[in-house]
Amino acid sequence: MGTHMPSKLDNRVPPPLVTMLTGLAMWGTSFVVPTTRLPDIVRFGALGVVMVVGGVFGASAFRAFARAKTTINPVNIEAASSLVTTGIYGLSRNPMYVGLASLLVALALALPNLWLLSGPAFFIAFTTRFQIIPEERVMLAKFGDAYAAYRARVRRWL
Repeated sequence: MGTHMPSKLDNRVPPPLVTMLTGLAMWGTSFVVPTTRLPDIVRFGALGVVMVVGGVFGASAFRAFARAKTTINPVNIEAASSLVTTGIYGLSRNPMYVGLASLLVALALALPNLWLLSGPAFFIAFTTRFQIIPEERVMLAKFGDAYAAYRARVRRWL
């Protein structure tokens, strides 16, 4: 998991807000960087695939948390009441964040500007450092060996 020093940003900025601010920055940037011309069939095909994958990951994750009756609040991870490891959580430990990153990839394709893929890269880096790593510390403390085994078997993102 690494040894990261705690930061004042740890679990403070909700990932949906990071997604929205990143998307706005991407949109603003699209006016000052050259567009990337891809054939429409490629662009819209990729856009459709990314949106479907992101939607499946996000919706499946929300359903799994609802079934487990545990919190989806990423700012108050201590409130987690159960460890969800099945369904979409067997493919990714963070499918909600995969869904949000997918939205940003879709935005880069829709604008169309491949330079804007730096937005999802920023989101992934920021969310990993200031959300996921602190969440992992809490989950390990709360669920111990069960979480350690889950973490060893399922990738953080994809």
